[in-house]
Amino acid sequence: MTRVLVTGAGGPAGVAVVRSLLARGDVVVHAADMDRWASGIYLVEADRRRLVPPGLAEEFVDEVVAMCERDRIEVLFATVDVELPRLAAARDRLEAVGTVLASPSAATLDTALDKLALARACEGHLRVPRTELLGACGYDDDWTYPVIVKPRRGAGSRGVRLVTDHAELLAVSATEDLLVQELLPGEEYSVDVLADLDGHVVAAVPRARLRVDSGVSVAGVTLHDDELVDTASAVARVIGLTTVANVQLKRDADGRPALLEVNPRFPGAMPLTVAAGVDMPSLTLDAVLGRPVPEHVDFREVANVRFLEDRFLEPQDVLPARETGDPAGRA
Repeated sequence: MTRVLVTGAGGPAGVAVVRSLLARGDVVVHAADMDRWASGIYLVEADRRRLVPPGLAEEFVDEVVAMCERDRIEVLFATVDVELPRLAAARDRLEAVGTVLASPSAATLDTALDKLALARACEGHLRVPRTELLGACGYDDDWTYPVIVKPRRGAGSRGVRLVTDHAELLAVSATEDLLVQELLPGEEYSVDVLADLDGHVVAAVPRARLRVDSGVSVAGVTLHDDELVDTASAVARVIGLTTVANVQLKRDADGRPALLEVNPRFPGAMPLTVAAGVDMPSLTLDAVLGRPVPEHVDFREVANVRFLEDRFLEPQDVLPARETGDPAGRA
């Protein structure tokens, strides 16, 4: 039995990874989150539920490494953006206690999590919307409006705004690390991409988000579209992807898929990709353990809808709060 730890078990990505690995039957899954009310923690046996500090806390890495050593964890799946670079930087420390980190390399994370670096890396390889740093040449008056202003770093749609003319752009403060980006008018897609440890793309599964609630897809459909597959695969090769990332694309005025951003982690909508026939968490586990994985995995078109699901337990089975002064145990 392979011993695995999944962090971020309160998020939809964490829940998806936990469920995928539990379904294998040959994995002992530990689940961790900074919040004792995180739902995914309670998908595993009581003695495998863990609390960790927030991903940006000074003690986060030390506590996770110690936890991996204490629980004899063989593979660590981190599903939270802010945790990924810190754990990747500690990859040698994890390996020293017998734990393999199932994530892209630190270099890939650096590129993917910096939207300007990502755009520059991919230019010349695929369609990339014009992207400039606000405060450099971002204030040029030769933009076609409207444009998008977004944080250079950060996940989801936080801080993203639509700017309708040059005067409005000039009014945007450059005190933040912001980008100006050409607005693409077409449909938006997410492509879940799995690459083996040699960087070979094993699967790329495009999906359309049909309904979104609080930034999370609650209804979607997988799509067979060679242009989307080829574009997302090209992005993966350019950034040197290994394991899993979510590539976000949007069609330009000519209908060509163009790059928006890359989330170098398991996405919250991973259950749809698994249901379509590509169990990326399970395949990633085999890959990082050096087991054979298929050269290519195809998928079927399938739609999904999401709903809340209750999990009941005895009050005494709720994990006690971490000693942080926060009654909810969130730190």
